Amino acid sequence: MNEKTKGMLLVGLVVVAGLVWYLETKSGSVAIATSQFGDLNYKPLAIDNPALQREKQEASRKTQYKGGGRDLFSLAPPPPVVEHKEEHPTQVGPLQPAPPPPPSLPGNVKFFGYGTVPNGTAKRAFLSDGDQIFIVAEGDTLLGRFRVVKIGNANLDFEEIASGRRGSTALSEEPVAAPAS
Repeated sequence: MNEKTKGMLLVGLVVVAGLVWYLETKSGSVAIATSQFGDLNYKPLAIDNPALQREKQEASRKTQYKGGGRDLFSLAPPPPVVEHKEEHPTQVGPLQPAPPPPPSLPGNVKFFGYGTVPNGTAKRAFLSDGDQIFIVAEGDTLLGRFRVVKIGNANLDFEEIASGRRGSTALSEEPVAAPAS
């Protein structure tokens, strides 16, 4: 298509657009469209004082939400509400159960040292239970009940597998006797 043909096509489209615009504005279709969507018999609400009520706005801004302690995403009933009269007579809140104590290693199991293999592997912890010696790495299980989480320089962090509770035991300073052979 050459430049002359493109120019004539453009002029023709402009003439058609002008003709459509003229016919639309002359027929009054804009007035018909607005009357279909708007109500011509509109009456405003009867309000005595339409001014903003700043006092009510400030009071609503200063209020604080105090939740009832219920989890909205759980079907369990909300916890019981008990008044705390010792500290603040007006304070009301849910009764919180005491957290369970952290787990501890059973019986005579003691963390008495740690070490690494020369080729750069992870630390190994040395634990004793009487005559029995356990050598565990991070992530290993101990006695089928505990998972070693972290081996530190002064303590051993572990997790109880059944409950997921975490505990820690310090490095024991007591000498451990070598097992009898």
